[in-house]
Amino acid sequence: MTQEEKRAIIEQFRINEKDTGSVEVQIALLTARIRHLTEHLKKHPKDFHSRRGLMKMVGRRRKMLRYLREKNIESYRELIQKLNLRK
Repeated sequence: MTQEEKRAIIEQFRINEKDTGSVEVQIALLTARIRHLTEHLKKHPKDFHSRRGLMKMVGRRRKMLRYLREKNIESYRELIQKLNLRK
């Protein structure tokens, strides 16, 4: 992920002007990395080391989403809709 892509994601999901590490931003950045790695694994199905990294990222995102759901349900629903995670 390039710096410009990362900056754009932070701009889109931040809560205030100086926010770079809120749960919403972290989840959005992880989602971008997960989608990139998913495309990589479609081309290279036997890359098991990257697959393990992907599983760890998915688990980390799941924990952060659970935390956000418990703390702020409205923010959770908005984030899920923006990221198109649930159907």
